[in-house]
Amino acid sequence: MSSPDPQVRAARNLTDPSPENKPEKKRSKNRGPVVAVTGAATGIGELLTAHLVASDEIKQVIAIDERRGQASEATWHILDVRDPAIAEKLRGADVVVHLALDLDLETDPAARTAYNVRGTQTVLTAAAAVGVHRVVLCTSAMVYGALPDNDIPLAEDAELRATAEATGVGDLLEIERLGRRAPRAHPGLNVTVVRPTVLVGGTDTALTRYFESPRLLVVAGSRPTWQFCHVDDLVSALEYAALERIDGEFAVGCDGWLEQEEVEELSGVRRMELPSAVALGAAARLHRIGLTPSPAGDLAYTMHPWVVSVSRLHDVGWRPKWTNEEVLGALLEEVEGRHTLAGRRLGRKDATAAGAAGATVALLGTAALVRRARKARRRI
Repeated sequence: MSSPDPQVRAARNLTDPSPENKPEKKRSKNRGPVVAVTGAATGIGELLTAHLVASDEIKQVIAIDERRGQASEATWHILDVRDPAIAEKLRGADVVVHLALDLDLETDPAARTAYNVRGTQTVLTAAAAVGVHRVVLCTSAMVYGALPDNDIPLAEDAELRATAEATGVGDLLEIERLGRRAPRAHPGLNVTVVRPTVLVGGTDTALTRYFESPRLLVVAGSRPTWQFCHVDDLVSALEYAALERIDGEFAVGCDGWLEQEEVEELSGVRRMELPSAVALGAAARLHRIGLTPSPAGDLAYTMHPWVVSVSRLHDVGWRPKWTNEEVLGALLEEVEGRHTLAGRRLGRKDATAAGAAGATVALLGTAALVRRARKARRRI
């Protein structure tokens, strides 16, 4: 999947006089849109910015973040996306791709929501004020909700039935609501919404941490299904949106999905099956007393199907470069050596002890509550 290091390619060009290896002339980038990227110095924003500055189809990239990133060819502006001064920085842009979101599991939820919602509001208002004609928002296929009666796969125009009970999903639903309202409040502004499935590639989410556990928790009677999206494919889909090859709301991810049994066979990690009441109750208690960052609502996305069609991208000629099997393999390599229990990262000693004890959400939750009850009784 990786290409040769740029320095290696440059050395080859200097030492190999053959015509096909002669240095290319500087590209002319007089045509194409001017694209602004928020959150351009980190994560997906950094990858997209690097991708766009290398594209012959993009005239200019305006990069916005709270620190300067690596893409020297971009025009950088250093500021918080909640600052109304961002309007002047967006002037001249045709399209804005808004990727300045905080979905960190460890961030205080109230602070995270304040940043995500206010930042999106400010970017949409500022873009409209300076004549930007399209804003691209990136949320998640989690907004469809994970429910036992979901179609497999869901249509991209299916009703959004998620609730705010899972990490960050309430923020994503509000961002989508702002995106729907913006064209009505600002005629001439178009909003495109991109919804990736389980995102893999330098990401840290409740769903990627699921694969860091010594056993894969499976709730009895549930039907987990897995559809992944590699960050490379998300960047490619965001480029399609920036070039306005696709608009409206669409999902991005691998074709098809994996059943839980396939995931276990491919990963070689065995399951730990628990009754629903035990798993959900223990997860809720652990989160409530601050032992884990993941609320019980995150478990729904490992219990019920929420795979989605990616037909809208297919219709405009886009194809994923990665398969679900390949992305799962990449994820397992990425998390190797990490140890997580109920969404909480463990040190090596803790992980060994937890694994020997049968490391499950329910057992940890029950043990914690029993210890607290015993201490309370001793005080009486």
